[in-house]
Amino acid sequence: MLYLILYLILILSLLLFLMLMSIYTLSLIYSSIMGSPYVATRKKRIEEILKEVELKKGKLFIELGSGDGRIVRTAVRKYGVKGVGVDINPLLIFWAKILGANNIKFKTENIFDSDLKQADYVYLFLMPKLIEKLALKMNKELKKRTVVISHGFPVKGWEKRLFKKLEKLPFSTYYYRIN
Repeated sequence: MLYLILYLILILSLLLFLMLMSIYTLSLIYSSIMGSPYVATRKKRIEEILKEVELKKGKLFIELGSGDGRIVRTAVRKYGVKGVGVDINPLLIFWAKILGANNIKFKTENIFDSDLKQADYVYLFLMPKLIEKLALKMNKELKKRTVVISHGFPVKGWEKRLFKKLEKLPFSTYYYRIN
């Protein structure tokens, strides 16, 4: 009888694991369909990217397509900025909130619905087509002197705003200043 109970617990545990993995996989597919897949950036690379910007304490750092929030968390922890992480994937936002930090607000929303007017820094690691559409929104909403960090792909039409490029494989990082 004990073996049967243990066997049932094992089967139920396996089914629960498979169900959770299915939900996670579906959430990643959803992110990809909505514009960009979730791709985690390594800690060392995050620190290199943020070091180039000289973030100022108390300023607002918004990460669009934040996934698990590792970029915004690092910016808040190391530089004392206030942070906002925005992602369309509720599962990744849930995980980001669990990992959380003080001075960070995580929001499940479409990046095109995000208010960027108060941003001092905007970070994105998105696909080129999505960046192209987002550039129109940023042109309208971002205030002068806002720094936009685009990891992976340049912002088309913003060549004159580019003030730094960090070339690394597999992705370069582009730094723009709104004027």
